[in-house]
Amino acid sequence: MSSRAWEDIPAPVRRAVEKETGKVSSSVSPSDGRNSDFLATLHSERGRFFVKGVLAGSRRERMQRIEAKSNPVLPHSVAPRLLWEAEADGWSLLGFEHVAGRHANLEPGSPDLPLVADTAVTMAPALAHCSLDLPSAAEQWAWSSPWRRLSKQPDGKLGLWDRRHLDELVERERQGIDWVRGDSLVHGDLHPLNILVADRARVVDWAWSSLGAPWLDATSLVLRLVADGHTPEQAEEWARRIPAYRDAPDRGITAFSVLVLGMWTYRGAFPRLTEVARRYVRHRLAR
Repeated sequence: MSSRAWEDIPAPVRRAVEKETGKVSSSVSPSDGRNSDFLATLHSERGRFFVKGVLAGSRRERMQRIEAKSNPVLPHSVAPRLLWEAEADGWSLLGFEHVAGRHANLEPGSPDLPLVADTAVTMAPALAHCSLDLPSAAEQWAWSSPWRRLSKQPDGKLGLWDRRHLDELVERERQGIDWVRGDSLVHGDLHPLNILVADRARVVDWAWSSLGAPWLDATSLVLRLVADGHTPEQAEEWARRIPAYRDAPDRGITAFSVLVLGMWTYRGAFPRLTEVARRYVRHRLAR
């Protein structure tokens, strides 16, 4: 579902935004914005702002509130600053500083890879021991438990390899729930569309933030590197420059990868990514 155009949101909502930005002269919506009812870079009297808006009372609003709560503790070198919040006519709105950049290229040989690594290196220690009241990654995974659900309702979502190893996958999922536990602020949805690169890499869209182990985001990046053409060995070698990943428990990385494979298998919405995750899990399990 794409977001609405500036002209299509209610007039009271536009007025609430312009109270913060000044008169808006133009609006540019990203082609890949899906998680907000309104999402755009606004050019206005007071400069450029990146604005997100959602209808109140929706799941999207709960996620947007998580993003707003997380932003003050994020280093400016890692994420754009939240400048203002507003509510009007049943809408919740966030206004961020505008950050120029393009989506990260994670393919082998990309000049973006060192910049992304630098940001990942900064993130883990800066976001450790977070005191914010945020969802727990362990509790979220315990609730979803995709392999447990798949084992109780076997259907066409499971491949032949999945069926052969289902008992082990369910057990590693159970272990993984404990491995992901932690008190670090975790982005939770780290992929190229959420990384903007210019002179450095910045991470956007923190709506899936949770508290978990400090190496979860780096491990997610390993899967994305494999999806963009790296071998599992190459992706892991790249990630080892990130101390949080280098110090992560080997069994934890494997268990978390099993959790991600289970989620993508259960949802059935990302067949290519599911195959990438399956390939990576087989690499981790040497199967």
